[in-house]
Amino acid sequence: MLAEPARVAGALLPEAGSGIPGLVWAFRLHSDGRAEALPIDAPIESIHDGRLWLHFNLTDARARSWLAATDVPPLARELLLSKDNYQQLHTSDHCVYGVFSDLVRAIDTPTEETGFLRFAMTERLLVSGRHQALCAVDATRRVLEGGHRVETVAALLEKIIDEVADTMDRMADKIGTDIDDIEEQVLAGEIKSDMRGKLGRQRRTCVRLHRQLAGLRVLFHRLEQKNTDSLNPALRLQAGRLAQRLDGLDHDIVELRERSRLLEEELRFKMEEESNRHLHALSVVTTLLLPPTLITGIFGMNTKGLPLTDTETGFLWAAAMMIGVSGLAYLIMRRLGIVK
Repeated sequence: MLAEPARVAGALLPEAGSGIPGLVWAFRLHSDGRAEALPIDAPIESIHDGRLWLHFNLTDARARSWLAATDVPPLARELLLSKDNYQQLHTSDHCVYGVFSDLVRAIDTPTEETGFLRFAMTERLLVSGRHQALCAVDATRRVLEGGHRVETVAALLEKIIDEVADTMDRMADKIGTDIDDIEEQVLAGEIKSDMRGKLGRQRRTCVRLHRQLAGLRVLFHRLEQKNTDSLNPALRLQAGRLAQRLDGLDHDIVELRERSRLLEEELRFKMEEESNRHLHALSVVTTLLLPPTLITGIFGMNTKGLPLTDTETGFLWAAAMMIGVSGLAYLIMRRLGIVK
């Protein structure tokens, strides 16, 4: 039986003596910006100068039941519990809520898989949840534990968005380094069979990152253009700054995508040239061998009247003829420019 939440400072927290089910971590943000990590298996007390960040595992049915009873606007609560897989950002007078995409985190590195962070933010509370481990919120947790200060809940959400951009920036740097290495090898003529596969994977990653960034950019550009005068000042995000950073990062990702595409085309042309050179060499060898093959076929016919059959040096003459016609074919191809 789950404990009924109790209303404290405009938010719902569990009653004394109970923990919050499905809670992954919790932080209290003090008035000086200092973040205090809270135990997830103990009651969370509310204090007058503290703001809270509660992060949930939404695959836990108990957490979903607890969130269904929280005192946030119905639309925000509905979005927290939904399975929407597209990015969105909504504002009301006393709440900001939405869905952001982020890269799924493996044990120690980001993956190329996209996950979604759902959140609802009031003046004194940020509730967030995910179905898979995500990079940005985990990085935000680490920097808070390292002493990073955030003055408001809005600043905390901005930090999460910054970490989303940082994760993509690091991945873009790695993609750029890989593309530089492949480009050096291509220019040096060191063509390898797996290069096209590597470029294809890098290009696919760029397309995924661009798709994710494009949706995120649109959200903050819309928020920047929206009239937020009625929004509580403590909930106002620096949409212009965030949009500008995401624009720059998306520009870099698009450039990497175009570089990988052009390099892939150049690699394909070089491989086609190499194949053409091999086919040309094979054609020349075939042409040189055709006349001797014809002579060999003639002398191999089992008929009467063949020349040189009664001559002691007939084989030498036949061999000389084969060498001679091959040399003649070579001279003709040199004259025609087929062989250089």
